[in-house]
Amino acid sequence: MALEIGDKVPVFSAKDDKGHDFLSENIIGRKPLVLYFYPKNFTPGCTKEACDFRDSYLDFTTLGAEVIAISSDSVKSHTRFKNKYRLPFVFLSDPKGKIRKLFGVKSELLGLLPGRETYVIDKEGIICLKFNSLNASKHVDKAISKMKEIVGESV
Repeated sequence: MALEIGDKVPVFSAKDDKGHDFLSENIIGRKPLVLYFYPKNFTPGCTKEACDFRDSYLDFTTLGAEVIAISSDSVKSHTRFKNKYRLPFVFLSDPKGKIRKLFGVKSELLGLLPGRETYVIDKEGIICLKFNSLNASKHVDKAISKMKEIVGESV
């Protein structure tokens, strides 16, 4: 069953891009968060989306929020991807799709491609936005607008 707007994000863990254990309870429920799922490192759409989040990262951190990216890519691939494009936020490796399944992120293109879905989560750990679109360029704008709304800034 997919998580929806108004749901509390359940506890999960993964390896981050440095190979360290990431525990969701260390951030979720403590500060606002953008959590985005994407298909694959180094592909055109995914690279554009990551670079868009990079270019807006200061906007998110100024609002007190963090950005976390999740794909099935390995820790090593995430490290190369981050270094090549100077991506300042955390990447989580979800090789078996457990976190993707926990959130209920749907596959695209007849199940051939992992879905692209963005969640904005408030500081209490409640989902305030769930946005699903293969169009990578729309995710950052949707996320920043919702983040400004939930932290009380005018858009």
